[in-house]
Formats: sequence, structure tokens, C-alpha cells
Amino acid sequence: MNEDNYLLFAIKFYDNPQAVTREDFESDLKRIRYIKRLLRKYINTGELKIHLILNHLTILFNVFDDAAVPLLFYNLDKELWPSIKSFLLFLNRFPEYPKTQMHEVDEDKNCLIQLSEI
Repeated sequence: MNEDNYLLFAIKFYDNPQAVTREDFESDLKRIRYIKRLLRKYINTGELKIHLILNHLTILFNVFDDAAVPLLFYNLDKELWPSIKSFLLFLNRFPEYPKTQMHEVDEDKNCLIQLSEI
């Protein structure tokens, strides 16, 4: 995925019967930015808003299904990959195949501990 085909990829896999406008699509796609912001805050301050991230991820998976994973990893900085991988493992949404560089990233142990407590 690259900048040229990112939007086409997102549109191809977008499935929200209640969305009737482009703004609805863009609103759903913005959830990736919200997740990025929340994970960056976690990295910088240690404050992890688990339920809010889980809510955004749930909506992303509802409208993009399995395509949400590559969309997330494409948009998130590599320093955030361990954290998002932990959430995806918790949700059992981390793909086993195809093997990519995201499989080589270790999960964030602190995230997994906090997720296991809910």
C-alpha cells in the first residue's frame, strides 16, 4: 500500500450501509487518526484509554472488516506498532498470514496487561 492507492484500498473495502455521503466515509476513516492520537498520548504520558481505543477499533472493523489491519499499520508510525499489535491480539484480529514486517514487532506487554484486566 502506498499514498497513491491508499484511498482506493479504503473505498474498496468500505462497507457501511448507513453511510450515504462522502463525509460518512471520511468520518469512519478519521478513526485511525483518533487511534493514532490516543496511542501517541500513551507513549508520551503512559495514559492508556483502553475502552476508547477498543470502541474506535470495533467501528473500524465493522466498516472495513479485515482491511482495517493494513489501514492501521500503514497510517501508524512504527513506534506505535507494538501497542496496536497488542490490541489486535487481544481482539483476535491480528492476521496470521501473510507474514509481513508487522509480525516481527513485539507486542507491548504493558498494553496486554491492562487489556487483560478488563
